[in-house]
Amino acid sequence: MKIVFMETDTLGSDVDLSMFAEFGDVTMYNRSEPDKNADRIKDADIIIVNKIPVNESLLKDAASVKLICLSATGTNNIDFEYTKKRGIKVANARGYSTDSVAQHTFAMFFYLYEKLRKYDEFVKSGDYSNYHMFSCFEPHFNELSNKTWGIIGLGAIGHKVAEIARAFGCKIIYYSASGNIYDCDYEHREFDSFLKESDIVSIHCPLTDVTKNLIDSRALSYMRSSAILLNLARGPIVCEQALADALNSGTIAAAGLDVMCTEPLPSNSPLINIKDSSRILITPHMAWGTCEARQRCVNEVFKNIKAYTEGTDRNIV
Repeated sequence: MKIVFMETDTLGSDVDLSMFAEFGDVTMYNRSEPDKNADRIKDADIIIVNKIPVNESLLKDAASVKLICLSATGTNNIDFEYTKKRGIKVANARGYSTDSVAQHTFAMFFYLYEKLRKYDEFVKSGDYSNYHMFSCFEPHFNELSNKTWGIIGLGAIGHKVAEIARAFGCKIIYYSASGNIYDCDYEHREFDSFLKESDIVSIHCPLTDVTKNLIDSRALSYMRSSAILLNLARGPIVCEQALADALNSGTIAAAGLDVMCTEPLPSNSPLINIKDSSRILITPHMAWGTCEARQRCVNEVFKNIKAYTEGTDRNIV
């Protein structure tokens, strides 16, 4: 069996990939090179990809490919119409990043909510050393307790975020873009009411035709001027120009983004021009990437291939 592992850099240099040798001939490439990708997989039985578009252009000369393993959960890069026509199975990695993304959600939130950049700079600039008293309360900040935390996407990550927010004393509400109403302790709201009620809106849903540009200028206009928006899902769920306009006009207070419409973030993005870190915090799609989560992701891919070699379907999408 020949396995071709593409884009190993997307998992970091510190993860252990040695386990895949169990399956036979394994070739690894550290990054995608669009003009070489198709040639790299032409003799493969199994390919492992992350972000590379998997379509006829990539696969047309790879007659032996029987399984595509994603080192990710999202499947937006797969042309399922073509893979199904070819009888190629696709398996994704699931559940590996729940704790990591939930942790980063709150790291981003508290950085913005407590104005931590401002206070850190106040001390390190020397201003605190010359201050007239032992405490400084400017800019003002508030308690999280008794605030309403709104969640879009009540899957594993959304549930974890809800659990943590509730521990801080938040009321939890959610909006279901898919229309699924869950049997849970949290209250569902229709979209407009959800936006109006939420002090914090955190996004943890898949990117679909329904959720693309879900947070546009209209949606932002319904949010509270004190609200914080957090996107830990997929970039195109938020219209970036509309968000930049909302932040510049004070329509909402702040935003934390770990995902962007185009990654890496283009130098001409309207968001990159907002330099005030108390209004916007952008991290480079790394919320999922704790050391532990990345190794779990690798382990999930290994288990998917192991199941396939034993004649069992695991995480087939």
